[in-house]
Amino acid sequence: MSSKLTSPTKVNNAAVPSTPKQSDGSSRWAISSDDVFLFNEGTHYKLYDKLGAHPLPGGGVAFAVWAPNAKYASVVGDFNGWDRGANPMSAIGTSGIWTATVPNAKEGSVYKFHIAARDSSYTVEKADPFGFMHETPPKTGSIVRSLEHTWEDKAWMSERGNRQQLSDPISVYEVHLGSWMRDPGDPSRMLSYRELAPKLAEYCTRMGFTHVELLPVMEHPFYPSWGYQTTGYFAPTSRFGTPADFMAFVDLLHKSKIGVILDWVPSHFPTDEHGLGYFDGTHLFEHADKRQGFHPDWKSAIFNYGRNEVRAFLISSAMFWLEKYHIDAIRVDAVASMLYLDYGRKDGEWIPNRFGGRENIEAVEFLRQMNTALYGAFPDIQTIAEESTAWPMVSRPAYVGGLGFGFKWDMGWMHDTLKYCSLDPAYRRYHHNQLNFRGLYMYSEHYMLPLSHDEVVHLKGSLITRMSGDNWQRFANLRLLLANQWMNPGKKLLFMGGEFAQWREWNQEISLDWHLTDRPEHKGIQRVVADLNALYRRFPALHAGDGDARGFEWVEPNDSDQSVLAFLRHTPDRTGSALVILNCTPVVREQYRLGVPKPGRWIEVFNSDAACYGGSGVGNMGAAEASPMPFRQFPASITVTLPPLSALVFVPDPATGASGDA
Repeated sequence: MSSKLTSPTKVNNAAVPSTPKQSDGSSRWAISSDDVFLFNEGTHYKLYDKLGAHPLPGGGVAFAVWAPNAKYASVVGDFNGWDRGANPMSAIGTSGIWTATVPNAKEGSVYKFHIAARDSSYTVEKADPFGFMHETPPKTGSIVRSLEHTWEDKAWMSERGNRQQLSDPISVYEVHLGSWMRDPGDPSRMLSYRELAPKLAEYCTRMGFTHVELLPVMEHPFYPSWGYQTTGYFAPTSRFGTPADFMAFVDLLHKSKIGVILDWVPSHFPTDEHGLGYFDGTHLFEHADKRQGFHPDWKSAIFNYGRNEVRAFLISSAMFWLEKYHIDAIRVDAVASMLYLDYGRKDGEWIPNRFGGRENIEAVEFLRQMNTALYGAFPDIQTIAEESTAWPMVSRPAYVGGLGFGFKWDMGWMHDTLKYCSLDPAYRRYHHNQLNFRGLYMYSEHYMLPLSHDEVVHLKGSLITRMSGDNWQRFANLRLLLANQWMNPGKKLLFMGGEFAQWREWNQEISLDWHLTDRPEHKGIQRVVADLNALYRRFPALHAGDGDARGFEWVEPNDSDQSVLAFLRHTPDRTGSALVILNCTPVVREQYRLGVPKPGRWIEVFNSDAACYGGSGVGNMGAAEASPMPFRQFPASITVTLPPLSALVFVPDPATGASGDA
């Protein structure tokens, strides 16, 4: 069966169908010659306004799909008995786009695209790549859905640019919506977007987090993939509700002054038949050669970043969440796997680039194009790279040769610090460089320090079980680890459960063990995190210099024998300072001398060994006096008592002529 083409009009020497304007406003969804040109060029970044399914003001639904190898395409659904011949689609010239208007389709209709491939017997029914909603898995149909919401976050949107700059305090709570909290009356029931929103907003506000980062909410068929095997790049998963419900979720968090970061996966996608793989009888979105188009680690397909239309599809997806859902930042998953052609492969299992190298040139160009487009459209958002290698200038602008991200996860800090904290303190003197090595590179990128979901799965255990020692030492080590994270230059990210020392490894099938927060030692960890967030926000010295090398100064980097580390955090203009001291052994160090910038009274504003946290209560009675006695490179010095397995933070008393609190 052949499809019927609309009457073409010659535009810029290309034949495209005429699209007369409709009095009912349906021309908004009409695909113009400019749309076709920009799509084929790879620079159309709002394809979600043209492709997919759009209810028309006068009734019916406009459908459009990209399937250049189709000889026949039609819309099938519950409105036509899934009859592949009832609503055939028409091709727009040679663009590869097929369109149809179905009068009896409506909001809530379930549909797919039937595609018959050219020059083969291959036929398939595909979910809509641009669908705004899909059926709850294991069902795979797409659902016609308009994106309507009356936003009430104007105040947040007008000021968010001043809340997530390099010099702002950014503290991220990473959450998996299906297992953060479930219905207490029925633990098997996951809460909806609207049920989760007030609980999560209240908790983050109480704990002092500035942002929530959600593991991928984009529709995915396999729940245990945690969302990282995405099929619906324009649809929040229907497991928790509708698009309107997710909009309400974001809106409420914004009204509570909590930013929302989405984890996004342009690195690979699953090969489920209803998804993007082998879409029109060709490898449309992915490479045909498995050495380029199949990822051996995740058993999934790899996007063809060299194809213009694929780049436009992916950038449109990122743009969609920023525009339609008011998302504040996009965290891009598995960037390293995109950058290297041999990632996860053995010799002979990959194809070098045109220069014979291992770098994926097309992926590099895509990332630069994506970041340039996103920041160009939304200068007040951020993009964040999960990139685990030494690729240079990940978080530098594309116009100077960088990849263009705003931040990069510091995976090296995470691995080194966790390994160090797992060691018996007796052996830490031999591994001191795992704590101070970061000083060599901490300002080479704009870093985010992550203790993410990846560190509490796959038999790694929870954060608390990875700490060394008996129970008391484990909790002390965890307090020390968290303080080290919050006091180091870089933005913070902590996966749910870590903030109250959940014992068991994370399981996506059940709720966090909230009952533990009734126990003093777990409540102590929770209080540490809340107080660290408050401290981080209160003192500009602890955040204003995160992206400026003037914001950090070593005081004691080399005392490996006693496993003590000390440094100063500064505001770049040096109007505020904070002294951070880490004692990584269970031995109390008395009369420990350190250099400081000026004499006077220094106030102890944080002590991880405080009794209210479950510590032993050793400290400095709230303050210490610095004398004008020079010590090393400093004109003054201070002697303090270092509690066991502890972190201390001192700031100058403003009454002595210095300021640690702007």
